[in-house]
Amino acid sequence: MKLEETIQTRRSLFPKQMSGEMVPSEVIERMLDLANWAPTHRNTEPWRFKVYSGNAMNKLLDCCKECYVRETPSHTFNSMKVEKIERCKEQVSHIIVICMKRNDIVPEFEEIAATAMAVQNMWLYLASTDKYGGYWSTPSYALGTHFKKHLNLEENERCLGLFYVGGIAENVTLPRGNRGGWRDKVTQHF
Repeated sequence: MKLEETIQTRRSLFPKQMSGEMVPSEVIERMLDLANWAPTHRNTEPWRFKVYSGNAMNKLLDCCKECYVRETPSHTFNSMKVEKIERCKEQVSHIIVICMKRNDIVPEFEEIAATAMAVQNMWLYLASTDKYGGYWSTPSYALGTHFKKHLNLEENERCLGLFYVGGIAENVTLPRGNRGGWRDKVTQHF
């Protein structure tokens, strides 16, 4: 697949669209290697990834359920979300916790942007396989204090979300993208 086509056809593959098939470790390792080539101002390389699969992933999902129950106010609590997290155990191959390690030599937004570009590299690689996909989720409990403690993050580290990785289920057709024209978002000055 050409780069332009990969960029235009990359879509979120939600856990419910994943097959439950185990993604080979070579694919995960290649994805993480390509993530490491994201642009990084002053070479801070702020991205940090914690990879979970098998029993470790199931324990992480149990922690997610616990954090959701603990941190969600009763008026917004939805038991279906707890069930949805539990179903991920059967649907998802790997969960990659996306973390950023802060370095004070550049503004924080630059390190968040660099980490997001690393995730985009992962997403584009998965899209190029035509077999695997990913979904970046940012549930509030994963950005909270309890989850940070569970991950044993250092003071200068923070979690930016969860990246679910899995095989594309047989009955899934990923939607076509829909974007407005780029000219509507650009002002040119000559």
